[in-house]
Amino acid sequence: MYIAPETRTQIDEIAKRTAHLWRFLDVPTKQKQLAQFDHRMSEPGFWDNQQMAQKFISEANRIKALANPVIAFNRRLDDLKTLAELVLEAPDGTADAELAEINTTAAQMLAEVDVLEISSFLTGPHDKSNAIISIKAGAGGTEACDWANMLFRLYTRWAEKRGFNVEIEDVQDGEGAGISTATFRLEGPNAYGYTKAERGVHRLVRISPFDANARRHTSFCAVDVVAEISDDDLDIEIREEDLRVDFYRSSGKGGQHVNKTESAVRLTHIPTGLVVACQRERSQPRNREIAMTLLKSRVYEKAQDEKRTEMEKFYGEKGEIGWGNQIRSYVFQPYQMVKDLRTGAETANVQGVMDGDIDPFINAWLRAGGPRQRNKDVKVED
Repeated sequence: MYIAPETRTQIDEIAKRTAHLWRFLDVPTKQKQLAQFDHRMSEPGFWDNQQMAQKFISEANRIKALANPVIAFNRRLDDLKTLAELVLEAPDGTADAELAEINTTAAQMLAEVDVLEISSFLTGPHDKSNAIISIKAGAGGTEACDWANMLFRLYTRWAEKRGFNVEIEDVQDGEGAGISTATFRLEGPNAYGYTKAERGVHRLVRISPFDANARRHTSFCAVDVVAEISDDDLDIEIREEDLRVDFYRSSGKGGQHVNKTESAVRLTHIPTGLVVACQRERSQPRNREIAMTLLKSRVYEKAQDEKRTEMEKFYGEKGEIGWGNQIRSYVFQPYQMVKDLRTGAETANVQGVMDGDIDPFINAWLRAGGPRQRNKDVKVED
């Protein structure tokens, strides 16, 4: 039998990339670690300390999530190679069904290895965590507020496509149109690992719908992303005397409760100047609890950033939300183009991007060594 050169090339590429993943993730070492974990969990007294046992199991699950998909994929690759050898040795016309299976499987696995490679980059300590995203309008006035609202829609559309759950924590309306700020939470696998690529200033160029003379305007918004970290994972203490707590009426479209009681909570951490707010729940204590979790996550992220010299621009030399600091440009006129200035990834499908198709930009950033790109990013002004 004869296997088409294209299919053989696909199999060779899959094998090469899988071998690279195997070495990159050091799968043999992880297999040994998992064997040690299994032995430890079978020992008497393992569950005597519930907290330590849970941390132990969490670490085992983290390693399994990295290694097991590559191990399973490598087994499938071995099966594909074996089937290809059998087809090559078979007389002509006797293995047509197997040949069709090889062609289909090779194409599928070539697409799947892309997903595996991207997943392999999500090895940060909090990449598996939920994400807390904040959008803040910058230079551009009403235009910027409308742009913030467009970005809010973009990210919620992207999250829905991925099957993430979206919880809106706080939204402040803009003057005249759009929103001035928004904070929302994404629940889903690797939510922070993916969305951290979006941290920075986003620039829009378009003919303004708010300009009677139909002139072209440039607007800016800053996007901040932090991992949602549980109290068990945080070594952060926030003293009450370091907080300024403000209560205000929730914004929204009215109703039985909204806008009638001061249930919304805003926390200001005086030592760092960080501000968080929550108006999601009807209960003021519950909103305060959520806001405190948000604040702890942001204080933690700030402390981590200050430890890494390559990330000083996040909280050290922060640029303003304006010219010269953008990570991505969205041009609607005079031509249509979205371009990431860190990686060079671009597309003319502006409408697709605004409907949430941002995976190519996220994947390009991760492939380019995302953390090494961060020194070019800009953090949200507080």
